[in-house]
Amino acid sequence: MAEPLVIAVPKGRILAEVQPLLAAAGVVPEAAFFDEDSRALRFATEDPGIALIRVRAFDVATFVAHGAAQLGIVGSDVLGEFAYPELYAPVDLKIGYCRLSVAEPKKLAETDDPRGWSHVRVATKYPHLTAEHFARRGVQAECIKLNGAMELAPMLGLAPRIVDLVSSGRTLKENGLVEVETIVEVSSRLIVNRAAMKMRAGRVVPLVEAFRRAVNEKAAA
Repeated sequence: MAEPLVIAVPKGRILAEVQPLLAAAGVVPEAAFFDEDSRALRFATEDPGIALIRVRAFDVATFVAHGAAQLGIVGSDVLGEFAYPELYAPVDLKIGYCRLSVAEPKKLAETDDPRGWSHVRVATKYPHLTAEHFARRGVQAECIKLNGAMELAPMLGLAPRIVDLVSSGRTLKENGLVEVETIVEVSSRLIVNRAAMKMRAGRVVPLVEAFRRAVNEKAAA
């Protein structure tokens, strides 16, 4: 019997949005998958030919690009940051909506005009996307890589601005920051390892089509 297809799914806030989409695509995980307190990382589904892993969002792309997982669900922000050539993103799942934005302290924003920037120093988890964005505008960007707690950077003098994902904006507000520029709108995508798409087409292609139908049916409802 062939090894099960492995689908990598990100931990965190998106799990609730992923659940009905997986079910509609015929992927029904064991109950522990949606238990955020569970320490397990690999989970069975009702289909013995499909398994799920639950990993950090940035790691989803890496697992799939290197063939450890054949499919994954990940934000377009991660795809843009890593730009793995081994990945194919055939379906916009239309969940996990947010945006990658530049933010700065409210007091600074009162007199600041992004159109006048020639050089910026930012703390971000997205140095590649950030540098690319500012380069297109002719702005030199000095990016300091952080993996979390971005909002502390302006507070502690590490960098006057940050680039981070924003959904409701509540975290920024609670830390005295405001958005001043949107870099890119983000949604979650179904990604596939290109080699798996060819070598295991008989299993992978119908699964991709099942996700596409699930998205279309949700949109039509």
